[in-house]
Amino acid sequence: MMLGDLLAAARRADGELAAWLAHNEPALAVRAEEAARAAGETLAGFARASFTAFERHAREEEWASMTSGLRRTDDPGLACLADIIAWRLAADETATTTTDQEARS
Repeated sequence: MMLGDLLAAARRADGELAAWLAHNEPALAVRAEEAARAAGETLAGFARASFTAFERHAREEEWASMTSGLRRTDDPGLACLADIIAWRLAADETATTTTDQEARS
């Protein structure tokens, strides 16, 4: 899996990623669509932004975890994007929780 393959998967994300997520990760599909809509983005735009955030901020173990699953899927690019989107959603939830806790302090 090359970086270019991931970027190509992100470019085709609206159709293929949406269908792949709905079939393979239905709960993640719903969460990703809601987050994309809330951000005023398409799913493809959300996937690309997620990839950029992952590339910049993911720890080494998160990269290792994402890449270790590549051998278990028919479409590694879409599987990686799904993992990256799940990472971003978790990071966004953590940031929101932290901000809410700081506001209450």
